[in-house]
Amino acid sequence: MATITFSDRDFKRISQIMFEAAGLSFNDSKKSLIQSRLATRIQRMGLASFGDYIDMLEDESQAAEFQMAVDMLTTNETYFFREPKHYEVLEAELTSRKSRGPIAIWSAASSFGDEAYSTAMLLSDLQMQGRIGPDWSILATDISHRVLLSAKEAIYPEDRLRAVSPERLRRYCLRGEGESAGQVLLQDKIRERVQFGRLNLCQPVDGIGPFDVIFLRNVLIYFDVPTKIAVVDRVLSTLKPGGLFFLGTAEGRVACQTPLQTVQPGAFRKVG
Repeated sequence: MATITFSDRDFKRISQIMFEAAGLSFNDSKKSLIQSRLATRIQRMGLASFGDYIDMLEDESQAAEFQMAVDMLTTNETYFFREPKHYEVLEAELTSRKSRGPIAIWSAASSFGDEAYSTAMLLSDLQMQGRIGPDWSILATDISHRVLLSAKEAIYPEDRLRAVSPERLRRYCLRGEGESAGQVLLQDKIRERVQFGRLNLCQPVDGIGPFDVIFLRNVLIYFDVPTKIAVVDRVLSTLKPGGLFFLGTAEGRVACQTPLQTVQPGAFRKVG
């Protein structure tokens, strides 16, 4: 199979498209990554060059293909109850509330839904134990249409649930048999508690919130510094004063205008 040439001009064009439309920032060191991730797709589509594919991405009627390109250029690796200390902080926070009133949580870069459904399992347990009331909701958003469709199906390889306790697996999951062996389907009582929607964090987030808790974990790595700051402040504008805000532990504290108090690595409280 012949190698398709990926010129500097092609790289600049696709970098500009991804930054303007999705806020994704690719420096010169990412050129080979883009080439390797897109070349097979371009050849499979029977296109002659990267330029032809970029022309397609610039065509607004090719929205589905643009989503495909975003998926191929970002990493969606995740699993249930990733960074378990964050869920311990969340459990302590929710059970210490004086009110049994509504709880609203936003998974702002939800990918395949592992984070949102993990949170739903925790809150369902807390409700069953009488530690929180029944009025709670989870909004899960992502820029990728394809991963949102997958998240709504709520079918996962068993390994993605390796950190889920046996009790929760019995309570909330159905193991596949026959052709579906090795897969897990989440039960409706968990699926129906999570609302999924498409949202670009680099654009206004009007009409949602306010939230008691926001997860924004492991997505800022794709943005340059000014975009990171803008995204964090935009997201935090929907968080109630005193609310919890989670970043990936390895991401450190992102500079932003919104005052935050550190609770533990990757966990913050909005001041005010």
